[in-house]
Amino acid sequence: MSQKNRRLKNKGASMRTRETLAAWGFLAPNIAVWALVYVFAAGVAVWLSFQDWDLLSPPKFAGFSNYVKLFTNDPDFKRAAVNTLYYVVGIVPIGTVISLLLAIVMNQELKGITFFRTAFYMPVVTSTVAISVVWVWMFNPDRGLFNYFLNLVGVQNPPGWIYDTVWSKPAVIIENTWHYVGYYMVLFLGGLQGIPAHLYEAAEVDGASGWEKFWKITLPLLSPTTFLVVILRIIGAFQIFEEVYVMTEGGPWGSTESLVYFIYTKGFRSFKMGYASAAAIILFAVIFVFTLIQFKLQKNWVNYE
Repeated sequence: MSQKNRRLKNKGASMRTRETLAAWGFLAPNIAVWALVYVFAAGVAVWLSFQDWDLLSPPKFAGFSNYVKLFTNDPDFKRAAVNTLYYVVGIVPIGTVISLLLAIVMNQELKGITFFRTAFYMPVVTSTVAISVVWVWMFNPDRGLFNYFLNLVGVQNPPGWIYDTVWSKPAVIIENTWHYVGYYMVLFLGGLQGIPAHLYEAAEVDGASGWEKFWKITLPLLSPTTFLVVILRIIGAFQIFEEVYVMTEGGPWGSTESLVYFIYTKGFRSFKMGYASAAAIILFAVIFVFTLIQFKLQKNWVNYE
């Protein structure tokens, strides 16, 4: 290798080093904040889960007793876990399908389509507390909008919604789906607009119907976006809290209590910080396992080509 080539090679390596250092310099503040806010907090939560602490007296080492009690002697925890699983099973498929259908409609070249896209996205940037207060009124059995329309169509005994142990969880699912459908609609809309138009044109030349184009072109090419939406939906459903806190406070009779609400009540109402931390670690482990399974299974249905 000539001396000139060696100088060029060394110059290139030096430039890459400077670029790498500059990149780490820009990322350093975010990494420091992330480590402080998330990693440090998570580490403290793990440590607290093995302690018995009421915020007033010094923490006492409790070993695995918090975990053992959660799994063997706490019906409230089991009920909250079942309720949370109910939310996941209800919110993920319903929210994903509605978001996809809405994105397909919003992807059409219609007059005033920008207004409708904005209107569907507005709930996402609106306070969950404010939205939940409005939905409390809409679900009111006597003066609410839902039962008003049900009475108009002849339903004699409309449900009690958030005041009924049977209908309270579906009511929370309806509110949550309406609240976030705009956000996932935008994700699907981006995926739809990334599908090359010539694929549809070629399919039309071959005589493909609308359903065949959707089933054989849209869905396969949209699978990476669908995978992202499902992952985000699962994580969000496991962490549902604000709606439960504002609309039902876990009632009636604990029928809407989620795991995050359970953690909140144990930590900040009963002042059992170690116990609440153990429940939080279990919730983290469940979300991690569900996400890991999804990543393992994606190769069977996600098409990145």
